[in-house]
Amino acid sequence: MATCHDPEGWKAVSSFRDFDTTPCFEEGIILSTLLGVLCIFGVLKSLSLFTNEPLKRSRKSRWILAAKLLLLITAFIISTCNVVLIVSFRQKVPVLQSYILEPVSLLAATSLTYFNHTRTRKSSSLLLAFWPLYAVTLAIWVRTVVLKDLHTFKFILALKCAVAALGCITFALECVGPEYDAEALSIGDKSLIENPTLTANMFSIWSFGWMTPLMKKGVTQFINEEDLPSLRNSDEAENLGDDLQKAMAKHTLWKALFIAYGTPYAVAALLKIFQDCLAFLQPQLLRWLLAYISRYQSARFGPANDDHSEPNELEGFAIAVIMFIASVIQTIALNQYFQRTFETGMRVRAGLVTAIYAKSLVLSNDERTRASGDIVNLMSVDATRLQDLCTYGLIAISGPLQITLAFISLYSLLGWSAFVGVGIMIFSIPLNTYIARALKKMQEQQMKNRDKRTRLMSELLANIKSIKLYAWEYSFMRKILETRNNQELKMLKKIGVVTACNMALWSGIPLLVAFSSFATAAVVSSTPLTSDIIFPAISLFMLLQFPLAMFSQVTSNIIEAIVSVQRLSSFLNADELQPDARILLERRVLHLGDEVLSITNADFSWSKDAVEPTLENINLTIKKGELVGILGRVGAGKTSLLSAIIGDMTRKEGKVVVSGAISYAPQNPWILSATVRDNILFSHEYDETFYNMVVEACALGQDLSLLPQGDLTEVGEKGITLSGGQRARISLARAVYARADLVLLDDCLAAVDSHVARHVFDNVIGPNGLLAGKARILVTNSIAFIQQFDELVFLRRGIIIESGSYQSLISNVGSEISKLVKGHGSGSGSSSGASTPLIRSGRTTPGSDGQNSMTDAISTVERASILTEKLRERKSFSRARLAKPATIRDITSPGLTIEHREQGKVKVEVYKEYIKAASKAGFAFFIIATISQQGASVLATLTLRYWGEHNQETGSNAGMFRYLLVYGLFSLSSTILGGISAILMWVFCALRSARRLHDSMLGALMRAPLSFFELTPTGRILNLFSRDTYVVDQILARVIQGLCRTLAVCLSIVVVIGASFPPFLIAVVPLGWFYLRVMRYYLATSRELKRLDAVTKSPIFAWFSESLSGLSTIRAFNQQAIFVKTNQNRIDRNQICYLPSISVNRWLAVRLEFVGAMIILIVALLAMWALITTGVDAGLVGLVLSYALNTTSSLNWVVRSASEVEQNIVSVERILHQTKVEPEAPQEIPDHKPTGIWPSEGSIEFSNYSTRYRQGLDLVLRNISMKIKPSEKIGVCGRTGAGKSSLLLALFRIIEPVEGTIYIDSVDITTIGLHDLRSAVSIVPQTPDLFEGTLRENIDPVGEYSDVDIWVALSQARLKEYVESLPQGLDASVREGGSSLSSGQCQLLCFARALLRKSKILVLDEATSAVDLDTDRAIQDIIRGPAFANVTILTIAHRLNTIMESDRVLVMDAGKMVEFDTPSGLLSNQTSVFYSLAKEAGLVGVRGADA
Repeated sequence: MATCHDPEGWKAVSSFRDFDTTPCFEEGIILSTLLGVLCIFGVLKSLSLFTNEPLKRSRKSRWILAAKLLLLITAFIISTCNVVLIVSFRQKVPVLQSYILEPVSLLAATSLTYFNHTRTRKSSSLLLAFWPLYAVTLAIWVRTVVLKDLHTFKFILALKCAVAALGCITFALECVGPEYDAEALSIGDKSLIENPTLTANMFSIWSFGWMTPLMKKGVTQFINEEDLPSLRNSDEAENLGDDLQKAMAKHTLWKALFIAYGTPYAVAALLKIFQDCLAFLQPQLLRWLLAYISRYQSARFGPANDDHSEPNELEGFAIAVIMFIASVIQTIALNQYFQRTFETGMRVRAGLVTAIYAKSLVLSNDERTRASGDIVNLMSVDATRLQDLCTYGLIAISGPLQITLAFISLYSLLGWSAFVGVGIMIFSIPLNTYIARALKKMQEQQMKNRDKRTRLMSELLANIKSIKLYAWEYSFMRKILETRNNQELKMLKKIGVVTACNMALWSGIPLLVAFSSFATAAVVSSTPLTSDIIFPAISLFMLLQFPLAMFSQVTSNIIEAIVSVQRLSSFLNADELQPDARILLERRVLHLGDEVLSITNADFSWSKDAVEPTLENINLTIKKGELVGILGRVGAGKTSLLSAIIGDMTRKEGKVVVSGAISYAPQNPWILSATVRDNILFSHEYDETFYNMVVEACALGQDLSLLPQGDLTEVGEKGITLSGGQRARISLARAVYARADLVLLDDCLAAVDSHVARHVFDNVIGPNGLLAGKARILVTNSIAFIQQFDELVFLRRGIIIESGSYQSLISNVGSEISKLVKGHGSGSGSSSGASTPLIRSGRTTPGSDGQNSMTDAISTVERASILTEKLRERKSFSRARLAKPATIRDITSPGLTIEHREQGKVKVEVYKEYIKAASKAGFAFFIIATISQQGASVLATLTLRYWGEHNQETGSNAGMFRYLLVYGLFSLSSTILGGISAILMWVFCALRSARRLHDSMLGALMRAPLSFFELTPTGRILNLFSRDTYVVDQILARVIQGLCRTLAVCLSIVVVIGASFPPFLIAVVPLGWFYLRVMRYYLATSRELKRLDAVTKSPIFAWFSESLSGLSTIRAFNQQAIFVKTNQNRIDRNQICYLPSISVNRWLAVRLEFVGAMIILIVALLAMWALITTGVDAGLVGLVLSYALNTTSSLNWVVRSASEVEQNIVSVERILHQTKVEPEAPQEIPDHKPTGIWPSEGSIEFSNYSTRYRQGLDLVLRNISMKIKPSEKIGVCGRTGAGKSSLLLALFRIIEPVEGTIYIDSVDITTIGLHDLRSAVSIVPQTPDLFEGTLRENIDPVGEYSDVDIWVALSQARLKEYVESLPQGLDASVREGGSSLSSGQCQLLCFARALLRKSKILVLDEATSAVDLDTDRAIQDIIRGPAFANVTILTIAHRLNTIMESDRVLVMDAGKMVEFDTPSGLLSNQTSVFYSLAKEAGLVGVRGADA
């Protein structure tokens, strides 16, 4: 036990010296504690580091280490000498133990320095904290020694100071860090910037100094992704997702989030509580300073007597310094708290998005009724809400704590009167809860409205081609605007009014509390209310304002988060696909004849609750090397059978066993927005030889040679730059390239021409094809290659009616297949079979699938023979291996157009446009109200100052009522004005601008040409309509209001301090300069970071919606893990941009708050100086300091609000950019409206017509001139990409002519409005687009026909039976994208639309490609029947038999007309192209006689 050898003993404060501590307290308690801590922790840390491997160090770093060790050893020697001298000369020191402890601690410091420098990457925090603290305590000790007895301690003092000096030098070297000059070693990959927090020391972390290099860069150049540091490993999405998944296995979502990401958050909570306590220390320090000034004044100028010994001058300066230090520590704690909460928020969002994505890959079919828009909303809105909750949620703990501390402090100032205020607060809480509850209900409703609008938007974007062709823009816009203006904005108005009242209430309550407390104190208490009571009380009331104002926001945040957690939980706990739907056996090697698939007595249904199974009693076995064909009518369950094999359906009974891997080419090809090569490789390794064989076998060679960058050409979202045939073949090539053991092909030959189909069958699917050694199932509607199948299966209504070899089935006369073959010509190759609908939201540009020349046929034959040779060499190819996933920074594929991103300052024009959209008058009134509110508040404070001075003079509370009345009136008017300004902003400005901006953006979108939609990913447009619209609706108004309010507060602070204390204005100039400079640094960097954050967010959504549309393909190839990894990489890319964008706020705050602390120091020191020289009034110092304490937070909020406004106004900038999209021709031209019923006859004339898709592309149609008579039936044929579909797009003016024009009934179609033209011509497009809604809405979206007409159309389209079988008939619901109907049914539904329109011109684009042969024949009969006798029909066909009975046939090639004559005329000429096409399709022998 240490003993004290000093007469003053162990007590802390000296009774002999003014304002000083005792020597034993300094040596025995303060210094010994510091040394002891260093000793214990230094030894422990050294031991823990001892086991680590030493790291590589540069030469300079080793020199620094040597210098540190030399200094410490010297210090140790000096310190030891000191102890030896004291002991040997028996020098009397207060506490000997502290002198002995010093060399021991220095030894510990030496070992810690060595191990820390050689084995870690950052400076030792223990040493960095120890030396400054040691130096400060030693300074206090030195002062005591000097005052007490300097001569006896001279020698000891000198040695102690030498040790401290050496310590300070080692401290400076320690700050440099062990990795000094690490570039010399150039460790690791220099292209990636390492995360600086890994090597930053304690001070750099506290001050966010590690951000400064980035800030400097941001001022000189625009920051790009390459400039940003990488993530820490623990913050990568993969690890965050795993943490959440582990926690969710055992707990509910709330608990799981806390367990996975809660630890740093708990630390943040402790920091926040510490910071709150410091914040309430400031008013106490202020009170101490004011009391000291009063004491000093009265001692100096009061009557001279012994009681009033003048207080020590050092005390005043010490208080000023303590205020400064408290302020700095508070800043550090606050910003560390914020950084942790924001990082936690980021982790929560990343973890949730990862979990949502992984879940969506395994959702069961019952749950797939959730529209993809809703699932995207879970990611964009709900995950973000929980992120916001993390950032402000702790105020729920800190708010009540701050309120409690405020009242304890107020009680010590005002006594019991303060509790009148408490009463008012408690009374206001239920009111707040009531308002919060009302807001929650409104917010929930608003979420539903927003979901509804997002769903309508995503549907509109998915079916934009049909909407344009059918001229349905107006009816879709009506639907969206109905939701937007009558539901969403009405609700927004209510929310605005309630929020405004709420804000007024919360700004009014602290004023009411202050007023009532002062009034009560003045009446009840005998002590006069003087400045040293009023101003600390006022600053406490001001401190109260923040937790109260935030409290309401946080309650609504928590409420929103609860709603979101419910939504997320219900999604994350939703049903998943049946895990045991099939048994997968991993077998690397299979031999010919081994069983690959066996289904025994299995029943499957799409819904797990379905009463009737979709597929019943299925028995099917396939061996390696077999080719099985599946036939059946539309809706018989052919595609469902493949889905059952993939595992997408629920197995009710029976057993499915799959050996080896599966690959799959769906009926609607799913193409990723990537290069053609990536689409074919589909995450497998690139094997050049085999890849080239696949490309040739799938007849893609010619197509790839026409693409601008060959197979490295980016295809847009959903493959929009490709034609239907190209998409189908790429999808097939992907299935072939995977070299899986079982290949499922869903009608993949339907979308290609007959000769291409033959080439593909022979080289890929058939007995000599690339897949000959694999088990393969081909669903087909055609009977072209039926003889070459090993087994045929015929399905009807989900039951296998017959199966067996071609020979056995054809010999049985009664079998369905023999009827089919007899009914539709021999199976020799009559036609390439039905053509499939292509991807659902097919777009216009068929790309350059073509301009194929007629020499194709010859080269195809040659190629086939070369391929067959190659194939003999390798009979069955081994399975493809998965490639390594891309790293975070390489995953960017910009798509066809890089997202528009402004750089530099947001232009003033944007603000002007926003205010113009709101209303200039409303805005002006809002500003006036805000300034008046501040004015009233300042006048109220001044009233208090004069009242305090008055009380000081009179020494009592006399004459208070006059002061109270004035103070009360000013406070009340300030509250009312606050409410008025909020209502003006929310209701008059924000609502109007939200409405105008959204409507003009939607209008511009609907007027955009189709090419715009092809080049812009849907995710990007949806982001504008969901995220950016939400910002304009709800966030922008709030931040603009915040900025104006904080600016007004700052203005009032400068005015008050400047008026009362003119010297302060001198400091305003340098401070203003510094603020502006910091703001420039900050805004430049923060703006670009925020933009990068926004731009890297879109790819997450794009990938998400893209994956949702290709779920069955991803599952079939069993690539869920790869897709999840890509999603994680995209999240990481976004986090790389997001983390600096929050740290930049902390960087700013630390610097601004430091300056705020400097202001407090300057004002306090000026006051002390004035006090000592001339004397000063405590009331004045109180007023100035209570405002100075506010400058920090206010100036900080100004910069923050300004940047928030600028970051959020970016949304307006993006919306305005969207409204400037180049529109297509006008919808209606009043002067040129067609007169009467037009077209009345239906004649069409092309006059020297040429066109291209877009500026800069080649012509797709060249000099086409022809006349089509009224009611004539024209067939259009030609190879893939010959320009057949372009002809149709030209007729609808989807593409405009380069020269020439088209006349319909002698009216030049380029002179009339698009709406008039498109509503007059009917079309059955190649891609049937359906929307979510009822069947009736799908057939007649505009609602202009009666049910009777609809039923007639349905019966003509052969759908009446099907619709009648549905329980709700015409009101039966159709799922998003028509996924509840088969492809054939979708096509027939589109047919019914055209039949309903009864226009004089009908265009059929591959209209029956997905229909079985019987239905096709029935439809051909209708087309040739009386219903269409007076209609001009243009039929585009792959299958020539559908146009053999046309009046004339147009043969196209490479965009030119090659032949135009009657079918018989063309067939009689054996040199004609039409003859060669018919011969290839095997029609010449059959039809020659008819012709």
